[in-house]
Amino acid sequence: MANTTAASSTRRKEGYWARLFKSLNRTKFLQLLLLPGLIYYIVFQYVPMYGVIIAFKDYKIREGILGSDWVGLQHFKDFFNYMYSWRIIRNTVLLNFYNLIFGFPMPIIFAILLNEVRNLRYKKFVQTISYMPHFISTVSIVGILTMILSPTSGIVNIIISKLGGTPIYFMTRTEWFRTIYVASGVWQDLGWDAIIYIAALASVNQELYEAAVIDGASRLKQIWHVSLPGIRSTIVIMLIMRMGGMMSSNTDKVLLMQNELTYEVSDIIGTYVYRRGIRDADYSYSTAVGLFNSVINVIFVVAANTIAKKLGESSLW
Repeated sequence: MANTTAASSTRRKEGYWARLFKSLNRTKFLQLLLLPGLIYYIVFQYVPMYGVIIAFKDYKIREGILGSDWVGLQHFKDFFNYMYSWRIIRNTVLLNFYNLIFGFPMPIIFAILLNEVRNLRYKKFVQTISYMPHFISTVSIVGILTMILSPTSGIVNIIISKLGGTPIYFMTRTEWFRTIYVASGVWQDLGWDAIIYIAALASVNQELYEAAVIDGASRLKQIWHVSLPGIRSTIVIMLIMRMGGMMSSNTDKVLLMQNELTYEVSDIIGTYVYRRGIRDADYSYSTAVGLFNSVINVIFVVAANTIAKKLGESSLW
């Protein structure tokens, strides 16, 4: 009996491998199309991960990665003992939390509103205009913000002065930093992030809208009961992926926007790693902080994916 079971299991395994090789052979040309992307990720994404071990070493350029002394978790301890470490973590989390709360729903709302437009020419025009800011460089974006919010010649402060108010030094005020960062990010990425939701809405079965109209549903109810459920899986997947960046901000933009007066709210993990790693050449310490940041991002992704699966929603795996 045992021999029969073992033989049956062996046949099943052989059948699985035979089917796998047959499938690969049938799609060999499609597999070749994947090869350049696979090579890119292996060479530029996975191979460099070898250098992460310097987070656990006292890295010296002359001695190399393998020759440097092993220090274990010392750099991580140093970071958590740093007097401003929790301020840096707090700023990073808050900046990304506000960006999630205000930045994530806006492309969905914009895509739904654009989907309701019946004038095709106007719809294409608005969509094109909306994602053009995405292609503006970060340096230009911050330059535009600086000019618009200038206390002497900025259009915003000119309007405030005309209304009898006092000009505000927006770029040097801690209470305005997060608002400016999040609002400018929403403006820049609104149209680009909405593209995937517009595509998802286009795939919703039109017969569902027709049935809703027959049942007497208003446009608002059609959006609530047809449009949103139709793109729910896309929203969940995008939210899970967004959670993977909860500890990662646009470091370039923050560096360009921050100054000594706004350090209290603008100093994040990305800017701190830049100062310690690039400016101070403390490679091991900055790698340790960056690794901590990446681990927390992975935890957020796994947690969000697990919650989505338990709620019966779509998930990444």
